Amino acid sequence: MIDKPLLSAVIILLTLSLVMSYSLSTYAVLHFHYSDFHFFMRQSFAVFIGFALMVLLSRADSDRWFVKIGLALFILFFVLMITMQFLPPSLVKAVGGAKRWIRLGPMSISPVEFFKIGFVFFFAWSLSRKIDRTNMSFIEEIRAFFPYLAVFSLVVLVIAIFQKDLGQIMVLGGILLVLFLFTGSSLKFFFTLLGIAFIAFVGLVFIAPHRLARIKSWWGTVQDSILSVFPFDSVQNLRIDIGKEPYQISNSLNAIHNGGFFGEGLGNGQFKLGYLSEVHTDFILAGVSEEFGFLGLSLVAFTMLFIVYRIFKIASKVKNPIYYLFCIGIGLLFAFAFILNSYGISGITPIKGIAVPFLSYGGSHILASCIAIGMVLMISKEVPRNSQGEIL
Repeated sequence: MIDKPLLSAVIILLTLSLVMSYSLSTYAVLHFHYSDFHFFMRQSFAVFIGFALMVLLSRADSDRWFVKIGLALFILFFVLMITMQFLPPSLVKAVGGAKRWIRLGPMSISPVEFFKIGFVFFFAWSLSRKIDRTNMSFIEEIRAFFPYLAVFSLVVLVIAIFQKDLGQIMVLGGILLVLFLFTGSSLKFFFTLLGIAFIAFVGLVFIAPHRLARIKSWWGTVQDSILSVFPFDSVQNLRIDIGKEPYQISNSLNAIHNGGFFGEGLGNGQFKLGYLSEVHTDFILAGVSEEFGFLGLSLVAFTMLFIVYRIFKIASKVKNPIYYLFCIGIGLLFAFAFILNSYGISGITPIKGIAVPFLSYGGSHILASCIAIGMVLMISKEVPRNSQGEIL
């Protein structure tokens, strides 16, 4: 029996994504002269296909199909991300000089969204087979985990350098560090990697002017609240002048504030009318906050938290170490994406352009998220349950 509470929670967010894709796309529809249901129909198609894939995967035999599907996702989309850098513009859509989208007739797909699922599978599958969980010295840990770090370095090259998508690398890197902990690495090794990751992050920021500009823009919005805590004159030298506050963050915060506790009501949001671009994609939480208020945003956050909780609960009950690590990785994937997006639209961290799982407009991330849940539901059939279907 699959985990019905997990499936129900996912259906709730997918249904809300359809509602918001219609409500929040008003300005884009008028600006580009689309039909009123343009975004709603495209999102409906992605949700329908994603739901069908999710149900199909949930009914599959995990012993027979799980490894095959996971390896296919990892190998196919990793190769695709590399080869797409050499494909002509007629096939590959470039955004800001980065090739992230492949055209398929009237549609485009983002291979990195599907690769993330394969990435989680590959490391869960490989770590569960290779790592000796007995106590190791620090040097032995380096030797044991070095091949995985080499593979991850190649992933960084493809995604962070070729595709200029540092946000996805932050998510995948965080997942890998946690998986290392769950496969027996020491805290010393964990914090060493954390330090190296921070240095690498700073380096990747400084070699890309657009990232440095984004960090400066973010710092200009939060410097007063942070530096006011430190009364030292030397610290105050860190202040910078960026002129006007970035309009995206300013309007996002205003939209959240305008929603109050109960919101303006479905379809009554004002900041979606040209003031907040990408409100139905990366800034959908701001749109939800304005139309449904703090109460609606809290329900979305609770539903996402419940999804992650059910995935972790399934992980805690399965005996197969591959399933265990995979569920942990998928739960972290959704949790990190939601946290980075919500922090970004509220100005706590720089905007990273990461979609809200199951909610943001976009076919690739909807399909990839549904595939991930389908694989988790496939695993959930291995969990012991009582006569009422509740996890023991």
